[in-house]
Amino acid sequence: MAQDAAQTKEFEGGAALSCTSLACVRGGRMLFRGVSFALTSGEALHVTGPNGMGKSSLIRVLAGLLPAYAGKVDVQGRMALADERVALDQGQPLARALAHWAQIDGTDADDIARALAAVDLAHLADVPVRFLSTGQRKRALLARIQVSRAAVWLLDEPANGLDTASIERLGAMIAAHRATGGIVLAASHQPLPMQGAQMLALADFAGADLMADAE
Repeated sequence: MAQDAAQTKEFEGGAALSCTSLACVRGGRMLFRGVSFALTSGEALHVTGPNGMGKSSLIRVLAGLLPAYAGKVDVQGRMALADERVALDQGQPLARALAHWAQIDGTDADDIARALAAVDLAHLADVPVRFLSTGQRKRALLARIQVSRAAVWLLDEPANGLDTASIERLGAMIAAHRATGGIVLAASHQPLPMQGAQMLALADFAGADLMADAE
């Protein structure tokens, strides 16, 4: 199933994602500090923790969208981020909205068709993005990630809004990406279909001020 959902990708030079003693401060509060991990081709990391612990902030720091308070991030290969925002033109039909990014990413129509099939949205290819349900938009965003040809996927709560069948498809997409040498880092407070993934409990790296608030 995973192989059927995959598109052919080759990440020249392999993929890698690591950070050392990473810390993040938001709004004057240290969300986490001392976070370190290293991922190479085919590996995955599941970042866990309750809401407000800083999972989304960690992903945004890794993506270069937020500055790190301390520490270092090293990335080999292009990254693609999937969070709560659907970066697709709301007025365009789904396939055309994906085609805009496909042109930028160097993918083609066959890649788009495979990605839509992988998330069971092929029948909605001609429907404007604004008419998609919450779950369908989430799946559309996952299709956008699949057509990106990025070596490193950063997924923020990827299972939110998905039903059981869609979560299984998510697992197939992740497995296929890892099988081609890609890396997946996903942050979620719920279980994710990532067999053999490393685990990182962000609560273990909470900033001192957060720990004081919890007492």
